[in-house]
Amino acid sequence: MNYSIHAAVRGDGKNVVVLLHGFGGCCDIWKDVVDCLDGAFTTIAYDLPGHGLSIDYPKAGSAKVAANAVLADLAERGIERAHFIGHSMGGAVATLAALAQPSRVASLTLLAPGGYGPDINAPLLRRFAAATAPEDIRACLAEMSSPDSRVNEHAVATLAKMRSRPGQSEKLIAFADTMTAGNRQGVIPREAIAALPMPVMVVWGTDDAVLPYSQADGLPARFMIHHVLEVGHMLPEETPELVAEIIRRMSRRRQRAVPIATGCEA
Repeated sequence: MNYSIHAAVRGDGKNVVVLLHGFGGCCDIWKDVVDCLDGAFTTIAYDLPGHGLSIDYPKAGSAKVAANAVLADLAERGIERAHFIGHSMGGAVATLAALAQPSRVASLTLLAPGGYGPDINAPLLRRFAAATAPEDIRACLAEMSSPDSRVNEHAVATLAKMRSRPGQSEKLIAFADTMTAGNRQGVIPREAIAALPMPVMVVWGTDDAVLPYSQADGLPARFMIHHVLEVGHMLPEETPELVAEIIRRMSRRRQRAVPIATGCEA
């Protein structure tokens, strides 16, 4: 039996952009980024398995399941290639999708991606998973953002509405416990990442309190690394204009000539 995940589609541009949110988020988190793109692309923002309107997706919880779900949905839509943008956990999902089917990924933009090093702020992530009241969500987002950033109130309202759905909080708490077991996260092997044939941009805020930006160290030399000063972990909300501009630039870059098929477990 085939299962589908929820997606919000906007724009009618020739280039397709896939937007993958971080842990505990949903497709509406990308609103400001999509607004900045102003319909120049066809954007597909997903609720990843276990989140939002994809809460009941089977076996949700791992980045590998999410990557396979996104790839299956794109195939159902008849989309052969797309530019993938992933934030935090969504960065791990985007990376695994690119490793599984590299010819389907025209470019890869990773915003403070999960899975690029073992260190993670497990206590903060667990508090975020359990937060349901707007004031608690706001407090977590403030801690995840730079002290110089103002918490995005659209994000607060969106996440509060999402977490009001039956079973959502319980599912997020269980996911967080699994993701941060031993106060560490799973790591995607660097040798697998090095085989990626498409253009790759890694963007990290220097004030990230969730995943240290030093996890961008030691990546393949051909990867483009962009450290953003005085920005925290919540890049899509803190600096949507910059994220949109990076998407525009990445959409103009060309893939290497020979795609390399490989696989990786999350």
